[in-house]
Amino acid sequence: MWLDISRYAEDQAHIVGNNKSLFFPNAWRYREWVMQAFNNDLPYDQFVRLQLAADLLTPDDPSDDVALGFIGLGPKYYRRNAPDVMADEWEDRVDVVSRSFLGLTVACARCHDHKFDPIPTEDYYALAGVFASTEMWNKPLTDETEAEKNGHAKNPEESLHIIRDKNVRNLNVLIRGNVENPGEVVPRRFLQVLCQEAPEAWTQGSGRLQLAERITAVDNPLTARVIVNRIWLAMFGSGLVTTPSNFGALGEHPTHPRLLDELAVKLIENGWSLKWLIQEITASSTWQQASGVQAVALEKDPANRLLWRMNRRRLSAEQWRDALLTASGRLEQRLGGASIQPDQKEAVRRTVYSERSRFQLNPLLAMMDLPDPNAHAARRVETTTPLQKLFVMNHPFMDQQAESLAALLQELPGDSKQQIASAYDRLFQRPPTEAELELGLEFVDNNGWVLYSQALLASNEFLILD
Repeated sequence: MWLDISRYAEDQAHIVGNNKSLFFPNAWRYREWVMQAFNNDLPYDQFVRLQLAADLLTPDDPSDDVALGFIGLGPKYYRRNAPDVMADEWEDRVDVVSRSFLGLTVACARCHDHKFDPIPTEDYYALAGVFASTEMWNKPLTDETEAEKNGHAKNPEESLHIIRDKNVRNLNVLIRGNVENPGEVVPRRFLQVLCQEAPEAWTQGSGRLQLAERITAVDNPLTARVIVNRIWLAMFGSGLVTTPSNFGALGEHPTHPRLLDELAVKLIENGWSLKWLIQEITASSTWQQASGVQAVALEKDPANRLLWRMNRRRLSAEQWRDALLTASGRLEQRLGGASIQPDQKEAVRRTVYSERSRFQLNPLLAMMDLPDPNAHAARRVETTTPLQKLFVMNHPFMDQQAESLAALLQELPGDSKQQIASAYDRLFQRPPTEAELELGLEFVDNNGWVLYSQALLASNEFLILD
């Protein structure tokens, strides 16, 4: 979830010849930090603060600096330091911070006052000034790493891709977004609409630490609600607010506003623990609903907005590929490490370790609707295409899983009927019906175990969580 939100990627959308100087060979270290943060239940407010200002928040613990990849792994454009190029990069930073943490589309105010939300252009440039006061930094991995005179590691493969303060300054409002038409200077500060009084100017370095503190302040009405809604979306397939990165005027109203408020308040009271939140949700009768249809409820609420049943859900790209490897007995459980190409037959690690490319997203990930990492992704959009079924029918990766599953089944004790029953238990967690059993026996006799295994792996039941 967070890698989509943070537009995590390991390269850039454009490359000139073989020039990879703007790529991020150690981006996976940020991914590993994110996974460890969730596994260790790092309080969400601290999770936010470290990604914006780890170097300022815990200066005596440089191991936290990798969290700054949230900004440091953003898009970098050629013609660096050109005013229009840098203005585009600042917009990316403002956009990913405001939408990820606050559910607000602040970047819409770059060229004019926001058309729908109370965010004037001055607020946009107040935040953009924070990121204009930083630089993307290839920090040497160790004290022994060879560095340039400006502090960047000579070899990007021996660096952390983060940010640091540099050339602290306030920005002029760029009238209509035109870098050649500057207006008045705006001090770095927080959004006016989220302050009870006029916001104070930030004068400590770039202002990243003050920004992080204001985002996670307990009187900020948005941050806790936004993450509660994201967790709810991840668990139910639909958020209490169906526009998870837009809580503004054009966003949808929550279906259960009192529930959203209560969970947000209790999240803060429970130390911003996301594991507490997940446990609270899974213990509820709502989470434990079955997916069966009740005629009366269906007539009154066909869209299931009141959550009277579980919505049938398609597995995500990561869940589906991991399930394939688990079914075939090939999934490697090792945690951490560099990235893989998920469509290669020899790649058996969890799909979350896949390389994410802005230049060319892996075909398997793109086919299964992983979002374009060039920009923040609020949620995944599901598509159904012929390519998906052609992949499961013909790709060497699927052939490998089918062969491995077939070998596993044939090694089991018992006759073909018992082996088919074991296949249904392994893949679908249920016994086969008599009709399915007879059909399976006939198919195996005529086509063999490998094609039978591939047919089961290609089925909708394997892809859909019901």
